[in-house]
Amino acid sequence: MTIVFTNGCFDIIHRGHVELLKYARSIGDHLVVGINSDESVRKNKGKDRPINSEHDRYAILESFRFVDDVVIFKEDTPINLIKQIKPDIIVKGGDYLKEDVVGFDFCEVRIFDYLDGYSTTKIIEDTFNR
Repeated sequence: MTIVFTNGCFDIIHRGHVELLKYARSIGDHLVVGINSDESVRKNKGKDRPINSEHDRYAILESFRFVDDVVIFKEDTPINLIKQIKPDIIVKGGDYLKEDVVGFDFCEVRIFDYLDGYSTTKIIEDTFNR
């Protein structure tokens, strides 16, 4: 069984997230999605984030038919979760370089092409700066 792992805040789910998750599941047998806890998102993104709570983000992601497991992690990075899950492949979005992906030294890393115009930050900026 090929285990695929990806992670992120997944604060406001958008098409870029969905396409990345579908791709990640298509290259393996089991997709595990790690999501940052609310506290971890605040540390990484600032005091005004997350927009959606970890429980809401969890519920949305686990409802996708192509996602097998969702795990909330409290640390700044998912390195301990990666060590625990021992995935065969890690998938990240096109805004990453392979060597910058946490866990690149533990397993294969694949970069999913970034979909231009789709980002939570852009959605927030467009919504509140009209």
